[in-house]
Amino acid sequence: MPEVQLGAHTIRSHGVAVARLHMRDWLSLVLLVVIDLILNFIEPFHRFVGEGMMIDLRYPLKGNTVPFWAVPILGILLPFIVILIYYFIRRDVYDLHQAVLGLLFSVLITAVITDAIKDGVGRPRPDFFWRCFPDGKAVFDPVTRKVLCTGIKSVIKEGHKSFPSGHTSWSFAGLGFLAWYLSGKFRAFDHRGHVAKLCIVFMPILLAVLVGVSRVDDYWHHWQDVFAGGLLGMTIASFCYLQFFPPPYDVDGWGPHAYFQTLRESLNESSTTNANSLNVLQSELTSAYMRPQHGLGISEISTRDSRSMLDALENGRRLEILN
Repeated sequence: MPEVQLGAHTIRSHGVAVARLHMRDWLSLVLLVVIDLILNFIEPFHRFVGEGMMIDLRYPLKGNTVPFWAVPILGILLPFIVILIYYFIRRDVYDLHQAVLGLLFSVLITAVITDAIKDGVGRPRPDFFWRCFPDGKAVFDPVTRKVLCTGIKSVIKEGHKSFPSGHTSWSFAGLGFLAWYLSGKFRAFDHRGHVAKLCIVFMPILLAVLVGVSRVDDYWHHWQDVFAGGLLGMTIASFCYLQFFPPPYDVDGWGPHAYFQTLRESLNESSTTNANSLNVLQSELTSAYMRPQHGLGISEISTRDSRSMLDALENGRRLEILN
């Protein structure tokens, strides 16, 4: 379907109506936030960690190259800024609303799944030894040789949340969605061979990959944790994007489903209105033809004139629909 400008569908004119239409979706987002908060308070599964296993868990306890507060900035705020810039260019509240809704669903669904798996698996982090024994003096059960941690409880709790990587899954969920969004807006798969478009599309993916690499470099995650987190985030981002937008390689891949639905409804209403006008005029012409004037048995309007007027109105209706 060709790109047709529907008019001023701005936040002020249509924002409230569009939001009300998706009220259940916004309530679902609130529910996802509540669930994720609960998952963060749950004590994760404490997997058995024996004396021999600590050999691979003695990496140094370091800070984060990418802080926790930076992840929402990269995964949510940065894509939102890009989406907002496009809104000011096109003034289409349908695109803005669907993109923001898809972005938030992508990140929050990923967050819930990630934290649920973290709590269920309870895999120790590569630096678990120093979390468990901050003074470097290991203590083990005399029978099972299980670790008996002497560190801070909150630090130990965080040490059992290695799989999958939350930084990576969040980054791929938000930046992966942004990559999908850019590929649609730039029409990267229009079969014209402009590789420069793909370079722009891959930039968010590269940024998400670097976040994942930093988690391994900081010894907060094993490489399997990062790989699983990236795969999880990108998969959820793909599903959420395709829920609201056509695939980027589609001829209509530049706009949301809601835009084309509104366009079809607008054209149908215009077609119905013109059809009704045509029927009314035809009825009036028939009445005029049948009504004698000044005692004569014929009308002043001939059948040929009436057909010409009907044909002109029909042609006008078709041109309006095509435009």
